[in-house]
Parts: sequence; C-alpha cells; structure tokens
Amino acid sequence: MGKFIVDLSNFICGYPLFFWLMGGGIFLFIRSRAVSLRYVGDAVRSLRISQTGEGQISSFQALMGAVSATVGMGNIAGVAIAIVVGGPGAIFWMWVSALLGMSTKFFEGALTIMYKGRTREGEVRGGPMYVIMEGLGKRFKPLAVLFACAGCIGCLSMVQANQMVEAVLSFVPGGGSFWLRLGLGVFITVVVAAVILGGIKSISNVATKIVPAMVVTYFLLVLAAIVLNHHLLPQVFVKIFKGAFSLDAGIGGLIGVAITGARRAVFVNEAGVGTAMMMHGASRNAEPVREGFVAMLEPAIDSGLVCTLTAIPIIMADCYHIEAMKGLGVALSSYEVLIPYVGKYVLLLLAVVFAFSTMFSYSYYGRLCTEFLFGAPAARYYEVFYLLMLLVASLVTVDVVISLEDIAFAFMSVPTLFAIFKLSPKVLAALKQYKG
Repeated sequence: MGKFIVDLSNFICGYPLFFWLMGGGIFLFIRSRAVSLRYVGDAVRSLRISQTGEGQISSFQALMGAVSATVGMGNIAGVAIAIVVGGPGAIFWMWVSALLGMSTKFFEGALTIMYKGRTREGEVRGGPMYVIMEGLGKRFKPLAVLFACAGCIGCLSMVQANQMVEAVLSFVPGGGSFWLRLGLGVFITVVVAAVILGGIKSISNVATKIVPAMVVTYFLLVLAAIVLNHHLLPQVFVKIFKGAFSLDAGIGGLIGVAITGARRAVFVNEAGVGTAMMMHGASRNAEPVREGFVAMLEPAIDSGLVCTLTAIPIIMADCYHIEAMKGLGVALSSYEVLIPYVGKYVLLLLAVVFAFSTMFSYSYYGRLCTEFLFGAPAARYYEVFYLLMLLVASLVTVDVVISLEDIAFAFMSVPTLFAIFKLSPKVLAALKQYKG
C-alpha cells in the first residue's frame, strides 16, 4: 500500500499537476491581460489603505500569513534541487512561473473577498469552499467538500517538521538517537502550540513580525556571501541566462530545464492550490480587486525574491553537481564554502524559522477546512491532531506521508482552479471598473 501511494503521488504530482497549475496560470495571465505586470504599483499601494470590511486581520497581515506558509524549507531545499536537476537555467524559469503565479493569486485574492461565507456559528470566513458555495451554488457542494477533506490532510505540515529535525540532526555525529528526535519533536510541538492555539490573530501577529525579519536576515546573509565573494557574482547571472536558453542538450534539454524550474516554483508558491484564499478570506478588505493585488505579491516574494536569494550563493559556490546530495545539504555546503565556519549555521537557523512559519499558517488552513466540514467545536480537535502529527513526523521516515500530502494538494487544486475559471469573468468585470 505504501509503494502504491508513493507511485500514485509520483504520477499525479508530476507532470499532470504541473501542467494543470502552469496551464491555469498561463490562461489567467493572458485573460487578465498581464495583470501581474500592469498593477504591481497598485498592489504595493493597496497595503496602506485602511479597511473596514468584515474580517479578523488586515490585508498586510493576510499577506504575511500567506507568505509565512509558502516560505518554508522548499525555498531552500527545493531551489537547490531545481539547480541540481536543471542547472542554473532553471532559476530563470522559476521567475517566469512566479509571474504567472501572480496572476493566479490575483484571482484567488479577489474571489475570496467577493464570495465570503459563514460558518454554522455565523462567523465570516473565506476560502475555496466558500467561494464554491457562494459563487457557484449549492449544487457544487461536492467540490467544496472535496477541497475541505483534502485540505485537512494536505495542511498537516508533517514534511516541514520532519525536515527540520533532519536538518538539525545532520550536524549530530551518527544522526542522533531516538530520544534526541523525540526531544526535538516535543520542542517543535510546544512552540507551534504556543502560537496556533491563539487563533488567526495570534498567527497573523507572529507572521507579521517574523516574515519581514526572516526575509531581511536572509537577504543580509546572501549579501554577506556576495560581498565576501564578489568576484564570483557576474558569472551567476551569465549561467542563469545561458542555461535557461542553452541548446547544448537539444530542444529536449531546454524543455527539461524550463519544466524543472517552473515546476519547482509552482510547488513553492502554491498558486492555484487555494491555501492563500483561506488566509485572505480573513482580511477586513471589502474591495476584491485590491485584495487580489495584495495576494499577487506572494509569488513575487517567495518564488521571486526568496528563491533568488537562495539560488545566488548556490551558483556562486558551484556546489550543485552532486545529484545524490539532498537539497538542504547543497545549500549548507555552499555557505560553508562562501562563509566558512558560520555561514551554514546561520542558514540552518533561518531554515528552522522558515519551517516554523509554515507550520503556524498551515494549522489555520486545516482548522478552516475542519470547521467547514464539522463546525467550530471540531476545529479544536483538529488542532490537537495537527500537533500530534508534528510529533509523529519528527520520529518517522515520512515518504508515504509526503506522498499523501502531495496527493491532497493535487485534489485541492482541482476545485480551486475550476472555481477560478468559472468565476473569472466576475473578477475581470470588477477589474475593468477599478479606478485606482
């Protein structure tokens, strides 16, 4: 059964899911006439506008909460894997994918404000399940239920917890004992519990503080690597652009590099999966178009800025030629070369913070899905289950669990993109009326 789940995940979450999400991004980019290029300035300005609509948090807090979910281990290990597999040229195609993902996120942010719903207890909520119920009608409820069921599994964050433990234990001779794993698991669980049990306001408050801080710190770490090794910087962008369009391996090689980079960006920014819709659904913003503008900044931050910050030192250090090495190992080795003695430890600390930020936000996503299915009282039980799964993840090899979460993400994307395609004319009509 475990092998079947892994094989199924490899199939569904390979090219079928990639082309579904990437194709959706291309369609929405064209249909919106490149909204992600035309309204970047409006997106930044929208963060400063006061909001008085129904909701629990501001647009800026929603943005930070959504970014905290997507900026995780994938931004370090995932980018390293993309470079190992596709070479530096894969980064260019990550940028292209981020641009397309911004268009998808625009529609997600706008629709989740346009079609907010209410829980059984009368609380205002947002997310794909409510967009489907309010925008498409009750006859599409099976799609809403499908998203919520898949979301309960896909948002468990076991992968982040497991990889955090593995990252720490990589510095321990012999890989560490069971009791060390257990201790790390308890520590992770307690820290996450202290934040998520306070609800969305607690999560958004923490995200608002740590996301800007960790991105700035990461930027300073990369800047230090560049300053200390400035003679290597010019070759970085030469390798990226040359590798992105190189025909040395033929047309097939060029397509392979493009797919590798774009696919990694799609899985990092989660455009089309619907997770961000739940966070932006808590925003007090009453203007759908402006919330869409805010939402489309997410891929620019995670798949654009943070992934680029990861790529530059890896390409500078030229430590990406060993395919057997794990993604995080490639990144750590790069900093060991560029900033001896301290670089890899600072990167490890940042990777841990990135992973924590993801776990905070994902708990809210899973809670909302449970709340939609069973009501608010059941959501508390989900939080307990979520915390227990973090502890379990620290103790086991999670190949099957990773595959289950990936399959769940694939099933989440089906109702999300379907709803976006069906309701996109409503968003385009609102965009046409937007005055700026």
